[in-house]
Amino acid sequence: MFVEDLVKGFYDIISKNKILILVNYDVDAICAVKILQCILRFDNIVYVLVPVKTVTELKKAFEEQKVDVKYVVLINCGGTLDIIEILEPEENITFFVVDSHRPTDICNIYSSSQVRVLTPPEDEEKIPDFEDIFNENESSDDEDVDSVEPDDEEESDIVNVNSVEEQQNKRRRLDQSTLIKRRERRRWEENRKKLLFDYTQFSYYGRSAAMLMFDLAWKLHRESVDLLWWGIVGVTEQYILGKTERMRYLKEVELIAGHIGRICDSTIINDDEDNMSQSSMSKPSNTSTQLRIESEKDLLLALYRHWTIECSLRYSMFTAVSLKLWTIKGEKRLKQILAEMGLPLAESRQMYHSMDLGLRKQFYGMMEKISNTHNLLQMTYPSFMLHQGFKTRYQCADYVYSMVATLETNSRENSPTQCFYNTMDSLSRSKKEFLDQGIEKAKWILSNMFRHVQAALDMRQVILAGPFYYLIVQEGTLHSQHYSNPHCLTMLASFALRAQVASSRKIKATRLPLIASATLDSDQDTCLIVGIPPITESMPKSFFGKAFEQVSNKTNIEISLDYFDSSIAKMQTKDRPKFFDALTALLS
Repeated sequence: MFVEDLVKGFYDIISKNKILILVNYDVDAICAVKILQCILRFDNIVYVLVPVKTVTELKKAFEEQKVDVKYVVLINCGGTLDIIEILEPEENITFFVVDSHRPTDICNIYSSSQVRVLTPPEDEEKIPDFEDIFNENESSDDEDVDSVEPDDEEESDIVNVNSVEEQQNKRRRLDQSTLIKRRERRRWEENRKKLLFDYTQFSYYGRSAAMLMFDLAWKLHRESVDLLWWGIVGVTEQYILGKTERMRYLKEVELIAGHIGRICDSTIINDDEDNMSQSSMSKPSNTSTQLRIESEKDLLLALYRHWTIECSLRYSMFTAVSLKLWTIKGEKRLKQILAEMGLPLAESRQMYHSMDLGLRKQFYGMMEKISNTHNLLQMTYPSFMLHQGFKTRYQCADYVYSMVATLETNSRENSPTQCFYNTMDSLSRSKKEFLDQGIEKAKWILSNMFRHVQAALDMRQVILAGPFYYLIVQEGTLHSQHYSNPHCLTMLASFALRAQVASSRKIKATRLPLIASATLDSDQDTCLIVGIPPITESMPKSFFGKAFEQVSNKTNIEISLDYFDSSIAKMQTKDRPKFFDALTALLS
């Protein structure tokens, strides 16, 4: 069931007992749980926080922590699953689902009490009606059919008039009514199957979980600059990683701008209006009047304030694809752009904060001017900036890249759980070193990803298999172990698909999806599979989750759909060629 009032239907209920919070490994979920933590700590509510990456980990965590727990909060996990069937909880346990994955499982939506969905339904979801999915009259109809015959027989025994003929007529009538009911039942089941298939055939993302948690903080009058910034980071992650379309992001930006203005107005009495810039919308925090958020347009260049301009232009997916920087001609265009902007090579090859002050101030305007002449349309987008005193400014996209790199770091020193908590700590202003370390790791990941895509295109490793492209990251390739993480492999797949479409002369290429695969565990001989929808999709909806499921049902291949994103799967490496053949046959 959907919860209409976040305060009465959610917070007032969970604030009475110890709660268990299960969180998925993604930036939006981490921002959401960080906001929820602040709210819970304000009221001294006891909670247990457990990060989970797969459905198996979700089951394990619930079994270990369910003692003395009446309320469970699932953040970006569990919404697309039948929670009651998978976890088999006791009747007194209630689940609150805050999940941006879509579509939401139909059993969770129509659960009467145990499952409560906090994300409001949207018109585009097209949720089937209850009567079309669940038939309450089925059991009662069957009972009526069974109970009529013996009563009629008793009557006929009492009357004792032409008992044999009457019994035959009544049986005939009962047989006809049974046939009609069976026909109706079959028709209803066929319609139900079609409705469920139409509802679940595409997987996509809804509203950010972090912004939903900020709405809760706002309604409880506990909002602050920090909480709003974490909500902004969650929304930006969806846009930067291609989880949501531009129009949805622009709508969220409008709402966020209103929040910034409101927070500013609520504290303007305590601050000198003359000292505040008219262009910035900010609210001082409780500890420092120098902390503020500004809303402004920015460039789709990754980490350029913490990198060199040349590297940021070369390794950002948007500019690399638009200019085809993996080619010699593309490299010449990059030099031409720097020359047209009047940016000397010496300046473009040193850190942004070390550049000439005049060039830094003019850089945004120069990039905006040349964007039309060099096929860099939609180079700018509305963004947000966090200022703390006179220190380095951080754009919300900087946080996203840093957190993804910290979360997906594959090393022997840090376990996945430790990486999760390090990523969470990078949101705290007191632990800025985690953010800066993540930015350095992100720069390395982006540069390595560009080289990998360049090599894949040069060696023609992006292969057309009829209805889709596929790319296999071969084991033993330099730094291939980093693509055993879903986020990095998804970013690589998105980069490779756009680069392939830019390189191809076929119009059909824009309508084709891509599947990327990399080794997950060499000891167990398993690999990871990720599906990316075509670039022409106005809303990034993926059909691969349903396709993977159908291939698994029609073949003997064991495909593990254990991740919360259904377009990510795991299987044995030896079964991969057979899997691609079966998928080609299915989609052709």
